[in-house]
Amino acid sequence: MLPCHLQVSPLNERIRPEGFNCSHFHLESFMLSLAAIHEIEKINAAGFLPGVRLGYMMCDTCSSASKALQNVEHMLENNSHNEKCDYTNFRPRVKVILGALYSEVSIAVARLLNIYMVPMLSSTSSSPELSYKSRYPVFMRTVPSDIHQTKAVAKLMQHYGWNWVGVVYVDDEYGRGAFQSFLVEAEANSVCLAYQEVMPHYLDHSDSMHHIMRVAQQIRSSTAQVVLLIMKGYMVRDLFKEMIRTNTTRTWIASDSWSRSMSLAQMDGINKVGDIVGFTFVARKSESFDNFLQNLTTTPGGFNHYIEEYKNLRFNCTSECIADNPPSYCHASGSRTIQSSQACNSADPQEQNDDYLVKALDTKKAFLHRVAVWAVANALKMLLKCNSSSCPGETNFPPWKLLQELKKVKFKLDNQDHFFDKNSDFVSGYDMIVWGTDGHHRRFQRIGRYCVLDEQIELNVKTINWLSTANTTIPQSRCSERCAPGFIKKILNVSCCYNCSHCAEGTFSDAWDLPACKKCPNGTWSLRGWNHCEPRLESYLRWSDPHPITIVAAALFGVFLLLVIFIIFLVYRESPPMKRAEVRISCVMMAGLAVSFGSVICFMGKPTVHLCMARQVMYAMGFTLCVSCILVKAYRYFLAFLPFGQITNRRLHQLYKPPVIVSVITFLQGIICALWLVFDSPNIDDTPPSPMSMTKILQCIEGSRYIGFGIMLSYIALLALVGFLLAFKGRKVPQEFSETGYIIFSMLMYLFVWVCFIPVYITNNEKRISSQTSAILVSSYGIIFCHFLPKCYEALHGQKAETLERILKRWRARQNQDLDISRDKDIPTKITTAQLSSRFSISSTTTILKDFDTMREVSPTDSGLDITPWSVQKSHAYHLSNRLHTKLKRRRSISF
Repeated sequence: MLPCHLQVSPLNERIRPEGFNCSHFHLESFMLSLAAIHEIEKINAAGFLPGVRLGYMMCDTCSSASKALQNVEHMLENNSHNEKCDYTNFRPRVKVILGALYSEVSIAVARLLNIYMVPMLSSTSSSPELSYKSRYPVFMRTVPSDIHQTKAVAKLMQHYGWNWVGVVYVDDEYGRGAFQSFLVEAEANSVCLAYQEVMPHYLDHSDSMHHIMRVAQQIRSSTAQVVLLIMKGYMVRDLFKEMIRTNTTRTWIASDSWSRSMSLAQMDGINKVGDIVGFTFVARKSESFDNFLQNLTTTPGGFNHYIEEYKNLRFNCTSECIADNPPSYCHASGSRTIQSSQACNSADPQEQNDDYLVKALDTKKAFLHRVAVWAVANALKMLLKCNSSSCPGETNFPPWKLLQELKKVKFKLDNQDHFFDKNSDFVSGYDMIVWGTDGHHRRFQRIGRYCVLDEQIELNVKTINWLSTANTTIPQSRCSERCAPGFIKKILNVSCCYNCSHCAEGTFSDAWDLPACKKCPNGTWSLRGWNHCEPRLESYLRWSDPHPITIVAAALFGVFLLLVIFIIFLVYRESPPMKRAEVRISCVMMAGLAVSFGSVICFMGKPTVHLCMARQVMYAMGFTLCVSCILVKAYRYFLAFLPFGQITNRRLHQLYKPPVIVSVITFLQGIICALWLVFDSPNIDDTPPSPMSMTKILQCIEGSRYIGFGIMLSYIALLALVGFLLAFKGRKVPQEFSETGYIIFSMLMYLFVWVCFIPVYITNNEKRISSQTSAILVSSYGIIFCHFLPKCYEALHGQKAETLERILKRWRARQNQDLDISRDKDIPTKITTAQLSSRFSISSTTTILKDFDTMREVSPTDSGLDITPWSVQKSHAYHLSNRLHTKLKRRRSISF
């Protein structure tokens, strides 16, 4: 029961229950009916059912459900006047109905057959509705449900990245069911509909063109470049004509109803519509069937009006069909295209044959119709209990028994297993095809398959030459450009229309079009817009980096320099420069500087808690020891200008005990460090790094509140400031014996460097280590260059400083000149406090200078101070004192 004609006379013009007037002979459906007939004849000829022959009755549905229902009445020979309530023993001659072609016809017929429980086996009706056995228990099919086809179509779109598509479907059971199924699968595969258009099923010519124009305009105006057509072949033909007329190119996805339509593939201008890809039911070539079509005859003892009609259309002369009263067989539209060029030379059209059907049609499509016949034959074999020689079962059985056996049947044909699932559907899958160019027409190229069981597309052809791109580049149909790894989708109005936004720090996306960024695993991080995560790099002064190498080299060179200086000091310890530099105090200073240089090395490498504590304590104790020795020297020069006779000044002189001063100052720093380590110890910085950085700065923090660190540095700075002030006060000592200039410069350098260090340390977290190590090196080298290298230079070059006696002799030589200058001045008649202080200062200075020259301690009683009444001689001494002060003021400049 297949349609050999496409249309019946309009039902709205039908006023009497007379026969239906069918038109438009349909070659493809006619060929499918012939495939079933051919297989029946093959089964009979092969003796598949020993002693049993299969017959057939061929009825034309004319693509109309009403006409198909009329066919059922004819096939079952049911008299409506003899209705029964129980058809259990109903035994019509027709045991099974093969068909129909379209789902809406199958649905109507299956509802009627439910009464008689006559099995209906279709090879083309794929509507999901027919899978509901509670509604259609008699319906079976050798094709999968459209649920699987729509899954395949949605996965095809996802495979090629088409997420913005249009859908045009026909308003019948097949179109509506397939469309609803596609909506579900499209959402599951992230495919969005740009538009959806429905085409009415029953249309006259004027209405048809109106709807075709409307759909064509929607296709042209949309940005969607992929269009799914769930339509019948003749509707697609009308739509393609409009597309060709307007030069509209799209990528078309064909449903099974027209995906292998040879009439469409041979349309004029079909190459202008663009790419066509789709899924078809499994198709196989049969050489025997092709031979049957080329030698088409009516079965002996039977008749076939449709074969006769076809041969008349093919081989009757055209003049008959264009006459005023053409024969009935000429009513088919398109008879001229079917007609053979040798038609008028044929004496009897019914005796003529050629290969037109094989060339004009895709005979592979008949494969599943052949399978349907074999399924019935195998079910009959079980029902009739056939063996190799006979089938002893009852042949006049009720149809419902055959239905039971059909559901259980399982057989092999063309090396492929066939069986029905629980919904009485085949699970054979689909062939994926693309319409390749073949001159001005198209040909079907199988590029893969869709397996229903695992729901996966298997491509046999990796690259396709697409017409729309003129190469292997896949055409695009997207509402928005894809979001690359490192970006996520920000939905605008529908899920397929979006903007791409960078993933934030600490998140990533490693695939295209992800809806959300993923968090980095523990221990890893990512920057903005990254498509992966990486472990954060630990940033610290590595031993192999250039900067740490330079710092360590400078520290080691400083230690080496101290060692050389120490050797020089030992070798030349008896020389006047070394005596004045005081070797013992200088050696203590060298030891402190060596410890300070050693602390720099502890700043290098990966920090640990113990290194964090050791480096600061080493620097604090070492540099404090050095500065305390400098403070002792500055204090000595300060005492040189204090009059010893006053009680306060005498106490200051008595406080001059270098070992005690150095020990007490260093011990206080030790207490500060100890309290610091106990209450706010340095530790590893565990502050989370910046989200915008892939580098984790691994460094020490000097306590949670930095109080101990600040007190330690402030203590050293206070010592340096005191030493600077004492040296500045004692700057009048003659340059030949004074180190005040060096002390002033070195302490100023230290204070300047560390004042600059503080803001850098506070504001730049990454440069803290570099800045502190640089500050330590600069201040330490400043002391070396100011305090040790000049003495080494003097000792190595044998310079001998003038003794106190020479300096005083030079001053006395100028005494007479000074007296002459002051001869005209009034001489004071009494000793003022300032004059007395001047005399004491001269005496104290002489004592300290002598002590420097002889390197021995001088007690206050050795100062030789002599206070006598005022006389002329004392007046000369007064002027000498003023002159000495003037001289000292003139010679207080510092040489470097």
